[in-house]
Amino acid sequence: MGGITKPGASKMDIEEQPLDGRQNDRSLSKNRIRPHSKRSVLHQFKIAGYLCTEKVIVDYTMPHGKRSHRKNEANEIILQFQNEQKTPMNVIVRAYNDGLAFRYEFPTLTKDTVRILEEITSYNTSGSKRRFLQKWNPANEAIYAGSAPGMVEKGEWGLPALINSADSAVWYLIHEADLDGTYCGTKLNNTLDSNAYKLTFPNPKDGRGMGEVSPAITGPWLSPWRLVIIGNLKTIVESTLVDDVSRPSKIKNTAWIKPGLVSWNYWSSNHGTMDYQIVKKFADLAAEFGWRYTLLDWEWDRMTNGGDVASAAKYIQSIGVKPLIWYNSGGEHTWVSSTPKDRMLTHENRMEEFAKLKAMGYAGVKVDFFESEKQDMIQYYLDIVEDAAQFEMLVYFHGCLVPRGWARTYPNLMTYEAVKGAEWYNNRPDFTTEAPGHNATLPYTRNVIGSMDYTPTTFTNSQYAHTTSFAHELALSVLFESALQHLADRPEGYAALPYAAKQFLSQIPAAWDDTKFVQGTPGRDAVIARRSGDKWFVGGVQSTWRDGQVNLPLDFLDENTNYKATIISDGSYDETFDINYKIVKKGDKVNFRILRRGGFAISIFPITD
Repeated sequence: MGGITKPGASKMDIEEQPLDGRQNDRSLSKNRIRPHSKRSVLHQFKIAGYLCTEKVIVDYTMPHGKRSHRKNEANEIILQFQNEQKTPMNVIVRAYNDGLAFRYEFPTLTKDTVRILEEITSYNTSGSKRRFLQKWNPANEAIYAGSAPGMVEKGEWGLPALINSADSAVWYLIHEADLDGTYCGTKLNNTLDSNAYKLTFPNPKDGRGMGEVSPAITGPWLSPWRLVIIGNLKTIVESTLVDDVSRPSKIKNTAWIKPGLVSWNYWSSNHGTMDYQIVKKFADLAAEFGWRYTLLDWEWDRMTNGGDVASAAKYIQSIGVKPLIWYNSGGEHTWVSSTPKDRMLTHENRMEEFAKLKAMGYAGVKVDFFESEKQDMIQYYLDIVEDAAQFEMLVYFHGCLVPRGWARTYPNLMTYEAVKGAEWYNNRPDFTTEAPGHNATLPYTRNVIGSMDYTPTTFTNSQYAHTTSFAHELALSVLFESALQHLADRPEGYAALPYAAKQFLSQIPAAWDDTKFVQGTPGRDAVIARRSGDKWFVGGVQSTWRDGQVNLPLDFLDENTNYKATIISDGSYDETFDINYKIVKKGDKVNFRILRRGGFAISIFPITD
């Protein structure tokens, strides 16, 4: 595995301060900690033995995500380190079926608050054959560029990171989980050694300089889990380890949490929500295709041309669709002045706003422009989700951090942006050529760790054109998992599709009972099969500049069942489809042509007659 760092002794620079922080549960890592006052003493922690070993079994269900029933198990050992004053620091290590997780714990900090100035946890990737990382930016919107040995850049990188080990059959994905308001989000930094990726705190300038970089902790305290998903590509793509290590749901009744597809007017009309007639048009699109939701994006408070936010909600619900609505996260941490700006910023404002939205029939909120992963901002994220749950409101974060397992703890948190998605066709011409390879990388990187709202499946063009085929775009509705899947094209784009493609988009769910990786290579191609009930949907794309043939095995199907497969693949050129129907069963293979930068989408339903 290229020498992933083992937990070891830590140097801590600690000083006491009156207790004023939040309490966590348990933790692990190599940390250098220093207090607030002037006098400090360097404490060397040394191994003192182990406390216990035990079997850890997780078995739970989720209302959305890549798999409804999750089960995993681990062997856990707790190692204890002590300094000269016998102050303990525990390192909790778990070996799961699909990876390694470890965290740090200070079990006896009770009266004092300290600041952690640095965490020295580092991952040694020397000998690796290939790496896929995105350059750090506060919105987590960058390309996961692949780099081979000898071509590795130094810099700051966002989580997660995908590494191909010296043994080319083995891959590992580095991430963190179960982060809460007692710590900050971290990133990776290899500026000192290109092969050593050290966990690093946020930049002081993030969030316009608001908030402390160094997290303040009180005890007993646990760090987030540092985890590495390990195995072949199938292990990586199918893993739910990020959720498995995170705390169980705090919401007892989740029946009101409904995943679904969403119509979205921003991609095709950046100011569409200002126009009541455009809002109605996209609500009608959702109703026509049987999608559960439509989103009123920014500028809804400036809506004209026949209606306002209340009348829009009334119309949307009258045609059997649920409305979602956008908010600026507000505050001095964002430079964006778009209104409504501060209605999510305080508990009092949120409670008042959620009550109004609930009365109007809104089902959830999209909250945008966070621009920081400092400790105060982590707590702000969680405060929004917790307050929303009191009103049975769904939450979607945009311009935000990547998932850290919060969807398990707060399943009303449906999805995150934190991806360079189709919105970038609006922003600059580069995405036209970047998108094919990027789309073939995301299933192995960003989308492994949680829902990802790329806003896929567009057939017309926005400001800048596609180079992907129509079948490639259709496939993204399956390939990318998001509990709120915003389909971004204009109604005319969907109206022009052939019947089979329209039917596919009217049948596809946004939550899955199972997910299977079928085949592919990061950056080149990816094929994923997802099951809802007894129905399977398959999405596949390639990024290469050559036409080819697909020979797709159907080994994921159930035994002794015949299915009808509707195969929607590339036609003779990129804006056409080839549509075929076949009776298939487990073990069969289907063959069809794929264009350069092409793709395919398949629905496979059991024959019950």
